[in-house]
Amino acid sequence: MVVPPQPVPPSGASANLVVPSVDALGVRRTVNTGLSSAQATWNLRSAYNVAALNCMQPEHAQIVVNYRAFLKAHTRRLAAVNKLVDDEFKGKFGPRFIAPREAYMTQVYNYFALPPTLPAFCDAVLAMSNEAAGVSSAELESFAVRSLPNVEAVFLQFYRSYEQYRDDLSAWQAKYMAPSATMPVALTLPPSPAQQPQAR
Repeated sequence: MVVPPQPVPPSGASANLVVPSVDALGVRRTVNTGLSSAQATWNLRSAYNVAALNCMQPEHAQIVVNYRAFLKAHTRRLAAVNKLVDDEFKGKFGPRFIAPREAYMTQVYNYFALPPTLPAFCDAVLAMSNEAAGVSSAELESFAVRSLPNVEAVFLQFYRSYEQYRDDLSAWQAKYMAPSATMPVALTLPPSPAQQPQAR
C-alpha cells in the first residue's frame, strides 16, 4: 500500500494553532466581529500600521508611503475616532476602561500580524491603501466599515484552510496510522499478610 504524505498546516502555520470559533449563526468570532463604525475605523488603522511595519517586499513598498499620507490627511478625524472608541470602552467598563482597551488592541495587533497570512494580508492592505488615497476625512468611517471586511477575508480564508487541514489530518491518521498497541503490564504485588513468611 502506498501511503500518501501526512497533511501539513497551510502556509507553514503551527500544528497547534488555535482558530477562532464559529457561533451558532455560522459567524467566526474574531477581533473584527460586531464592531461599531469607530472601532472598525481604528482596527483598519491598526491593520494599516501592522502592514507598514511588516510588509517589506518590494511590491508592497507603497504601503508605507500611503500610510504616512493617510495619517497626515486624517490626523484630526483619527483623533476624534480614538476618543469615540475610548468613550465606548468607558461606557462598557467604567473608569477602569484603559486596561481592557489596551488588552483588546494587543489582540488586534497580534491578529493582523499572524505570520502565515502575511503575503495575502500585505496584498489586501496595499489594495486598501491605494483606494484610501482618494477618501476624505468625512468619508473615513464609512470607508473603514466597507474596507475592513476585505482585509478580514484574508484571515477567514486562512482559518477555513486550517480547519480543512485538521479534517484531512484526522482522516489520514484514521486510515494510515496503526492504533497504539497496548501491552499488558505485569504488576508485582507484595504478598498479603497471610502469605508472608512467619517469623520463627
